[in-house]
Amino acid sequence: DTAIAISREAGIITDHDLNSNEDGYLCMTGQQFREIVGGIVTKYDPETNKRIDSVGNKRAFREVTKKLKVLARSTPEDKYLIVTGLKDEGNVVAVTGDGTNDAPALNRADVGFAMGLAGTDVAKNASDIVLTNDNFCSVLTAIKYGRNIYDGVRKFLQF
Repeated sequence: DTAIAISREAGIITDHDLNSNEDGYLCMTGQQFREIVGGIVTKYDPETNKRIDSVGNKRAFREVTKKLKVLARSTPEDKYLIVTGLKDEGNVVAVTGDGTNDAPALNRADVGFAMGLAGTDVAKNASDIVLTNDNFCSVLTAIKYGRNIYDGVRKFLQF
């Protein structure tokens, strides 16, 4: 109830969203999410001796993530599960975090943003970019700079 109230106030979900939420996937708890999508399944590749994580039920994951906007009472494992599932589906994933518990998701994401002032050393080491001012608006600035650099490198290579 608290997550729904806050997300409505923040404009993440609307009354229309709540009225059309027949399957209950709009806002759910981490435990519900884990149970529906089957959690993380870990396999080991004997050739490379590397751990390969994937979502237990990929069809359910696709169905839920199409509609999911709010995940309440989520654990670090839930964050890692979402990042893993989205990457397996071919999405580019960015994660922000500041705590030790965010490190697995920060590390697994394509781009991890850690908070420089309030963030732990573990989160900073697991991330790709450290926001020195802890301001989420800095993420937009970082994306602009990154796109500009990418565009410049591409033009140089074409030249």
